[in-house]
Amino acid sequence: MISNKAKYAFRALLAVAAAPDGEALTSAEIARRYGIPHKFLEQILLDLKKAGILDSRRGKSGGYVMLRPADTVSFGEVLRIFEGPLAPLPCLSRQSYRRCEDCVSEATCEIRREFGRAYDASRQVLDSRTIADALASAPFGAPTEEKHRLTG
Repeated sequence: MISNKAKYAFRALLAVAAAPDGEALTSAEIARRYGIPHKFLEQILLDLKKAGILDSRRGKSGGYVMLRPADTVSFGEVLRIFEGPLAPLPCLSRQSYRRCEDCVSEATCEIRREFGRAYDASRQVLDSRTIADALASAPFGAPTEEKHRLTG
């Protein structure tokens, strides 16, 4: 399961990405719209800013905007920011590889092989699906201006 922090990050990103071009969303507006504790959301938005996904603007029209296009931000990238490595076993992780302490042979380990198949499939989906993909496949009846902006 993903944490509330990661889930709130996805909600915030989807909201900011769906805003009309150039329009910033405040953390207060995002928190109100999605029922996210405001202080918690502010930390999440800062993490997304540090990761180079969001930017913030000050002033009357201030708030958060996408720093990168929504079609370049994958679900896998965001999930790794908040959850760390996605691999179910340390011996499968590309970024945090560690040999399992009780491992006799990675080459013949049935557990590694089976979890590796599941991990490869989920990683492929998470790394290929973007924030823009999620918005483009919004349920029927979603505001047409948002759909048009993303597919236009």
